[in-house]
Amino acid sequence: MDRRRFLAAGTAAGLAGLAGCLDAAGGGDGDDSGRTLRLRLSRTSTPLRSEYVVDFATTERPDDADAFAAALDGEAYTTQYRRPFGARPDDPVYTRHEGTYYRLGSVVVDEAAVTHPVLRLSRVADADDPDAPDAVAATDLAERDRGVVHVAHMAARARGNEGGMPVGLVDRGGYVYRDAERAEASRLVGTDAPTHVAYRDAVYAVEVDRERFHEPVYRATAEPVAETPEHMEAILRARFVTARLSGRDLPDEARSILQEAQGEGYGETHPYSEAYRRVLTGLHARAYLDGNVEKDAHVDDPGSGVVLDDGVYYDYRLRFLDGG
Repeated sequence: MDRRRFLAAGTAAGLAGLAGCLDAAGGGDGDDSGRTLRLRLSRTSTPLRSEYVVDFATTERPDDADAFAAALDGEAYTTQYRRPFGARPDDPVYTRHEGTYYRLGSVVVDEAAVTHPVLRLSRVADADDPDAPDAVAATDLAERDRGVVHVAHMAARARGNEGGMPVGLVDRGGYVYRDAERAEASRLVGTDAPTHVAYRDAVYAVEVDRERFHEPVYRATAEPVAETPEHMEAILRARFVTARLSGRDLPDEARSILQEAQGEGYGETHPYSEAYRRVLTGLHARAYLDGNVEKDAHVDDPGSGVVLDDGVYYDYRLRFLDGG
């Protein structure tokens, strides 16, 4: 699944199957000696158009075609809270219509005050506690409600400092029903909703509050940017590619490092070999050369980006691993 489809399906996938915690990147006290600087390359969409130029007929956002048509006709198509096309300033979306490429986006044109149910869970007992209150088993709920319980469980766990939480799904310390129809269909909301739910190894009290939200209102936009595939690709390269490599400019040892980085990854401890230094320089990751990058201040992350290597795009990531 490419990045565009992943983002489009993010919320649905999160509710259906989110589990575990985010892996923490290798930490440290600023002294990078003795640690391995590991480089990973993963091939990404080539050309970039295949990832960032969407076909409305194949997306999982059925309203986007209407939003685009309205924007082309100069009509106001607005959405509340959720951005049209799922586009963000740091993650643009494009489409092609009658030979012209358009950048899709939105502008904030108003604010709307609305009330949404917010579901929060509070742990009250272990699941095997004989004195635990009667509870509905999460496994007996519909799939979407199971996802809601999972998100609220993660929020409750983080509240007790026992683990992380999915920040993109948790809101106000629980799960917010922003869609009225989904709230109405949920077994967890309403006068007949259960007071307790059993999930994994615990029984949780269910609390639903109706709270006030102030949400942005977006108007869909569509701006023509290119007339040819080549021009569109050039726009995407300028926007996303952070480094460019060529086999003609690197010695064989450096090329071997790049090949190994495409598999399990390649790593060295400081001081780095001349070949690895050539690779880091080619990736414009010079901050890593002196071995104490964590003492530096960066506006952008110098350890990740997109590299164009002899016509093929790769995502790259540099991180420190303890223990050599």
